[in-house]
Order: sequence, then structure tokens, then C-alpha cells
Amino acid sequence: MNTTENLISDPESLRTLPDSELQSVLLEGVSRTFALTIPQLPEGLYAPVANAYLLCRIVDTIEDEVSLTPEQKKTFCTQFIEVVKTGNNTEVFARELAPLLSEQTIPAEHSLIQLIPRVITITHTFENEQKDALACCVETMAKGMPIFQAQDLHQGLATLQDMDDYCYYVAGCVGEMLAKLFCHYSPEIAQHHKQLLELSVSFGQGLQMTNILKDIWDDAGRGVCWLPQDIFTETGFELKNLNSHNSTPEFQLGLEHLISIAHGHLKNALTYILLIPSHETGIRNFCFWAVGMAVLTLKKIKKQLGFTASNQVKISRNNVKATIFATRLTVKSNKLLSLLFNFMSRGIDTPDWHYLPQPTKA
Repeated sequence: MNTTENLISDPESLRTLPDSELQSVLLEGVSRTFALTIPQLPEGLYAPVANAYLLCRIVDTIEDEVSLTPEQKKTFCTQFIEVVKTGNNTEVFARELAPLLSEQTIPAEHSLIQLIPRVITITHTFENEQKDALACCVETMAKGMPIFQAQDLHQGLATLQDMDDYCYYVAGCVGEMLAKLFCHYSPEIAQHHKQLLELSVSFGQGLQMTNILKDIWDDAGRGVCWLPQDIFTETGFELKNLNSHNSTPEFQLGLEHLISIAHGHLKNALTYILLIPSHETGIRNFCFWAVGMAVLTLKKIKKQLGFTASNQVKISRNNVKATIFATRLTVKSNKLLSLLFNFMSRGIDTPDWHYLPQPTKA
């Protein structure tokens, strides 16, 4: 067990760490991907974005906890909104939630829940505009996610609009928050405030749809399906019959349609990135690494439409390293970054894309 794993399993040791180191260790414990990408951000953005991710992960932990009833989840989510907004009752909240977590919840999330008071203390060191952006994101996510957790998801979502809504509550609102933080950080970025906010929802949806498509069969094993039935009705497949043994041509045709839609959202994400000034290489790297890895994942899915487990379409470490290397070479040029995106997208190219999701707000 390495030093980070030792630390993450020992909340008492974590309490003694400085704020920056605490957030870094918690990030590495709950998400190696974000532990890799968030440190690329400039100093003025690292702390609030790292904190924002931890706040969102707390909401995710509540929603994913198998030992909590839907009513308990809704109650804890509602309470957490107030905890984030006010900074009050943090100790009580953590003390009530922590003992309810099951062994299915990873040790890093157990520690994160116990350290909610420290995480919220950090939240309230930020400027008002930053705190408002974080609180708005947490409120949207915490109000929206229970809507879907309360549904019977064995047969999928009814429509693509429902998928838009779900992706907004899980990821689109995070995209909005990042756009707000970027604009607060830089008056030059803020010149594109309106367009960035519009594109940010699509940015988030592209990343979330990629995760949904990659995890189809893992989710199905839990009796959950986030795919929209209306897309598959067009191809003649009923999601109630979904299992890894009946990945029929009709199902795969619907899957291809969703890959195309997800790729279109990632095209919008590229437009978003190109609005960031070329000298802001940290922000561009942070954004494009995620987009590039999502494009490569979609490409693997399209090449293996009959895949039966997420690890079959998970990109390799070499893919990750290549994405990082290529992005660093091209990040300062809009033309080169666009060429890199198009090169990575070979085989999943979509027509000109102008669709922006319009989620139904909770």
C-alpha cells in the first residue's frame, strides 16, 4: 500500500495536512483522472476546482450509497445544499452520514465524508463569485439526481430529452460551474461568458454520455440503464430486453446513433476550448485532455459495438500518455488543436453539429 493509500484510509492523519495537500490526496483517492487533470490549472483556479470536484463527489457518494433509502438520500442532499451555502452544521452532517456508509463505498469516500467540515471550510475561503458558482452547481446536482434515483431504470430512460436532463444534473451543471470559474479568473475569458455557458452544458454532456456508453454493461449488471428508449425504438430494440448476450444489430445501430450524438457534443466542447485564450495553456490542457480521452473511448466503442464489459473499451495508459503529449504540442494553436481533434476522431466523424441540450431544470 503506497503513501497515498495509507493516508486516504486514515482520516485522522489527513486532518493534519495543509488545505492544498489535503485536497490533492482526497482527489487522488476518489479520482485518478481528475487528480491528473486538475493540477494543470493555474494557481488561481486549482483550489476552487479541486474543492468543487470534492463537493460533487460527496453528492455522488450519497446518491450511490446502497444502504440509504431514497428518502434518506433526498434528505441528506437537501441538507448538504445548506451546508455548502452557509458553512454551518458541518460536523453534525458528517457525523450523521459517515456511519451509514456501507463497505461497498470505497475507503477514500469514507474519508471524504468524515472530512466534510475541512472541505467546507476550504469552500468558504474563496471569493463570493467562486462560492456562488460552487453552491449553484451542488444545488442543481443535489436536487436533480434524486429525480432519477427514484425512477425504475431497468428499462432505460424514456427519451433523449430525459438523457439530456440526467447528463445536465450529473455533468452539465459542472460544465457551467467551470465556465463561471474561468470567467471569474480571467476578464479576457469573460468576454465570451454567454457562449461559454451555452457550450458548457454540451461539453459536460459529451463527457457524461461517453461514460454512460462505456459503462452500459456494468450498469446493466446493477439493474440500471441510462440509455433513451426512443432512440432504440427507431431501430426496433426494446431496452427492457437489454443484456450483454443480446447485443443485436438493432441495439448496435442505436448505440452508433448515440456515439454520433456524444461526438457532436464533444465537437461543441472543442469550440468551447478554442474560446479560451491560447496563452491559458493550463486551462486548455485541463479541458482537452478530458475531451481527447473521451473521443478515443468513443472510437473504441464504435470499433467494438459488440463489447460486453467496460474494460474492453477503456483506453490504455499509452493512449492517455499520447493524448497528454500531443495536446502539449498543439495546445497554443487553435488550428493544430482542431487538427488533433479531427485526427483522433477518424472513424467517428459526425456532420456539422449545432445542437445544444436544453435540460429541464429541477
